[in-house]
Amino acid sequence: MTDATSGARRYGGREASERQDERRTRLVDAALDLFGTQGYAASSVKHVCDRAGLTQRYFYESFTDREQLLRHVYDQQTDRARAAVSDAVAGAGEDMADRIRAGLTALIDTLTADPRRGRVMLIEIVGVSPELETHRRGVMHEFVRYIAGLVPDEAGTLPPHRLETGVMVLVGGVTEVLVDHILGYRSTPAPELVEIIAALFWGGYRALGKC
Repeated sequence: MTDATSGARRYGGREASERQDERRTRLVDAALDLFGTQGYAASSVKHVCDRAGLTQRYFYESFTDREQLLRHVYDQQTDRARAAVSDAVAGAGEDMADRIRAGLTALIDTLTADPRRGRVMLIEIVGVSPELETHRRGVMHEFVRYIAGLVPDEAGTLPPHRLETGVMVLVGGVTEVLVDHILGYRSTPAPELVEIIAALFWGGYRALGKC
């Protein structure tokens, strides 16, 4: 390898790919901050680049447009929440009630620990485009199936679609309560919120089995 080729690949002791990864991370962090505070609609590509300390040409080496960046930030934060819930459930033992409470606690704590995260996941992602709506609803359906799968119907009397529909109703209600928290309309302590949701879940589950 010639010195010229090596110089093109390395700068300041780092590979070109490493520098690009760093710029991408700075853009994503800036987008989380802007989308999660002043909102997606009010945050242009220039705003994101200014916050990241980069020129706009570096934006387009990682993202085709602002919507793709929003999807990336949303997926990143969704993955964080999914991992937190999965780890909490796995560490909660075999009792289904304990697992449901552990998962709810992890979800609520993850979404409320950083208000920017909750705003991107529950507010800013909604209604941006048909493509993002399809993606968002796919993520929601995946989460619903995961929750439904934590409560196996041992008697075999509750059709899966019935349980998943009930869970979807609950997830929708939980989402609205968390949006209220993010926007400052409500401030129910997390432990109390977990108990309310868990009670509604188990009450609804038993009622569905009798219908």
